[in-house]
Amino acid sequence: MPTKQEAQKILNDLIETCKDGEQGFKVAAEKIKDRSLKALFEKYSWQRAQYVIELQDLVAQMGSDPATSGHISGALHRGWINLKEAFSRNDDQAIVDECEAGEDAAVKSYGDALKSQLPAEIATIVQRQYKGIQLAHAVVRDLKHGRAATAAATRI
Repeated sequence: MPTKQEAQKILNDLIETCKDGEQGFKVAAEKIKDRSLKALFEKYSWQRAQYVIELQDLVAQMGSDPATSGHISGALHRGWINLKEAFSRNDDQAIVDECEAGEDAAVKSYGDALKSQLPAEIATIVQRQYKGIQLAHAVVRDLKHGRAATAAATRI
């Protein structure tokens, strides 16, 4: 079981991961043309914002200062970094692809956190959030592959 300081570090890393996702999905929602994807990405941005609040509360309850920004303040990171390039191409498929890459990073961060054997009350919250992250990842992954298959089929 991690020490209190190690648990705080793990939670702060998850806060940063969720802040990255919140910002990434927010920007994706602003840039994507497809209205249904816009609504989905807004939903996931809001979800991550709620996760941040929950995790920040846990860190504060442990007597520490919670993280307040993503992994690199002011810049998208860990899978979200290429999102800006996707926007410059003005291509919904590229935006979906980069959202999926960002979700890969989030799934990894949560999986790593749960391997650390956090205290039970914290692990329960992290596990619940992880399920939400996994579901969002699956939806975005399916969108990525479905849109790519549709695009390929229309070129035939």
